[in-house]
Amino acid sequence: MSEDNKNLADIKDLSVSFMTDAGSIKAVEDVNFTIPRKTVVGVVGESGSGKSVTARSIIKLLPETATTSGAVYLSKRDGSDSLDVLSLSGEQLREVRGSEAAMVFQEPNSVLNPVYTIGWQIEEGLRAHGMKDKKELRAKAIDILKKVGIPDAETRVDYYPHQFSGGQKQRIVIAMALVLNPGLILADEPTTALDVTVQAEILDLLRLARDEFDASVLIITHNMGVIADIADQVVVMYRGHVVEQGDVEQIFYHPKDDYTKRLLGAVPRIGQKLVVRDREGKPIERKADWHEQLIAVEAKNLTITYPGHLMQPDFKAVDGANFTIHRSEVLGLVGESGSGKSTTGRAIAGLQKVSGGSLNVLGIEMNGVKERDFKPKRADIGFVFQDPGSSFNPLMTIAENVAEPLLVHHKYGSVAEAKNYVGDLLEMVQLPRAYMNRFPHELSGGQRQRASLARGLALKPSLLIADEPTSALDVSVQAKVLELFKRLQVEIGFACLFITHDLAVVDMLADRIMVMHKGQIVEHGDADQIMQHPENPYTKKLLASLPVPDPREQQQHRAHLHELLAQEA
Repeated sequence: MSEDNKNLADIKDLSVSFMTDAGSIKAVEDVNFTIPRKTVVGVVGESGSGKSVTARSIIKLLPETATTSGAVYLSKRDGSDSLDVLSLSGEQLREVRGSEAAMVFQEPNSVLNPVYTIGWQIEEGLRAHGMKDKKELRAKAIDILKKVGIPDAETRVDYYPHQFSGGQKQRIVIAMALVLNPGLILADEPTTALDVTVQAEILDLLRLARDEFDASVLIITHNMGVIADIADQVVVMYRGHVVEQGDVEQIFYHPKDDYTKRLLGAVPRIGQKLVVRDREGKPIERKADWHEQLIAVEAKNLTITYPGHLMQPDFKAVDGANFTIHRSEVLGLVGESGSGKSTTGRAIAGLQKVSGGSLNVLGIEMNGVKERDFKPKRADIGFVFQDPGSSFNPLMTIAENVAEPLLVHHKYGSVAEAKNYVGDLLEMVQLPRAYMNRFPHELSGGQRQRASLARGLALKPSLLIADEPTSALDVSVQAKVLELFKRLQVEIGFACLFITHDLAVVDMLADRIMVMHKGQIVEHGDADQIMQHPENPYTKKLLASLPVPDPREQQQHRAHLHELLAQEA
C-alpha cells in the first residue's frame, strides 16, 4: 500500500473563519494531521479550541458564514480515489456523506426525529444512496441494530426515539452512521452527556467500528480518560491550533507542549486528595473536626414519590434513604442519571416535598413542614446549581444576581447598599470587583460558576447543597473551581452535600461518600473505603467504568470492567 493509501484522510493547512457582526473570527488556523486507516484518532482540547469545527470541516458540515482554506483529502474506502472535500459541490457532498464518512453527534435527541420510527430513520440513509427494496431496507436496519447491541431488534426497529434510554439512542445514532459502511466515523463528544457505565459501552461500540467494520474513527472529546481508553493517536488543540500530536503513549507519558502538560495535570484522579495551603505552602486544616460536630441533616427511611400521570403508577425517586451530614463535613453523593441524588439535594433545600420517612434539616422536620416554619431556615442553606447560565437572570448584572438572596432575606434594602459586601464576595471567589457590573453572558463558564458559588455563600449558610457544580466546566477550569471550593469549605466550615456523577471529583473533596442507585443508597462510608475497597457490585461497576487518564492502566481497568460485566451476566 502506498504512503497516500495508508491514510484515509489528510488535513492540510486547514483554516476556518466565521463572519460575525464584530467581523471575521478565526476558529481554526493552519491545522495539519492525518487519519490512518483502521485507526482511532482522538482530538482533545477545551471549549473554543476548534476541535468540533475541524471535525465538521472534514465533511464540510459548516454554516454559510464559514470561510475555509487549505485542503481536506478524503480517500475512498476502496482506495480508488482521493477527494478534496472542501472543493466538492452540494451533490458530490451528498454522495460522500454517509457512504464515505459519517458523523455521530453529542446529543442524539438533536439527530433523531421524534415522529418517525428508528427503523425508518436508519433506512432513510440507505434510501438516499439508492436502495429501494422495502424488505432489504428493513433487514439492513434490523441487522445494524443487532450489531450495535439493541436487544430484540426485530421488534424495536418499529419503536420511536422516546421509547429508548439515552445510551440506546446514542447506539442508534452510531447504527445510522455505520449502516452504509463508511470508511470514517466522526464522533463529536459522543459520550459527554452519558453516565460512565453507558460511556464505557459506547466506547466499546466505537472500538467495534474500527475492529469489525474496519473503519477509522475521529473522536472529539475534552475527556483525557476517554482518549486514554480508545485512541491510537492523539491531536491536542488549543485556541484553533494543533499544539501537539503523536501516538497515545507519547502524549500521555512524554508530553512536550506546556498546554498538554497542564491539561494532563488538571485531570482529577482517584486517590488524589485536594490539599489547601497557605502562602507559605503549609496545609490549612479545618477549624473543627467534623466527627465531633453536631448533625446538620439526618434522614431516616426517607421516601420521595412523584405522582403518576395518565394511569401510570407513582414513581419512587428516593426509596428508604438513611444518612447524616455533620456540620463542617463534606458528604459526597454519587450516582448515575435517575438515581435520585438531585431529588435528595432538592428535598434538603426545601425545594422538593418529602413523601415519607423523616428528614431533619437544621432542626426542622421536612416531612409535612409548612413554608412559614421553614422560611427562616432558608437563609442558612445555600444552593449551587449545575448550570449558572440558566440559574442566573440574564437581564440582571452579576451584582444583582449575587445580591438577590440578601434582598429576599432582608439583609440589605437595595443592591446599592449591598455593593461593598457583594464586591467582597466576588473577591472571596477570586473574581475582580469590577465584574459586579457585568452581565452573566459576559463571563466564561468558570467565572459564572464562581459567581454562583458567591451567591450560594452570600448569606453565610451553615449548609451548602452543590448539585454537579463542575460538570459543565473544562478540566483546567474545573480544577481551579474545586480548589476554590475546598479552600472556602476549610476556611468557613459549612456542611456540604456535594452531588456528582464523577467519582474522581468527589474523591478529591469528600470526607464520606454515599452511592445511590435507583433511589436507594447501596453503599456509604469513608471516602477511602468506598474508593479503594468497594463492597457493592454497583459501586464496583461504577469505579471500573470510570476511564483513567493513563493508557496502560486504562487497558487493565477495561479488562476488569468486562470481568465484572461477565459475572453480572
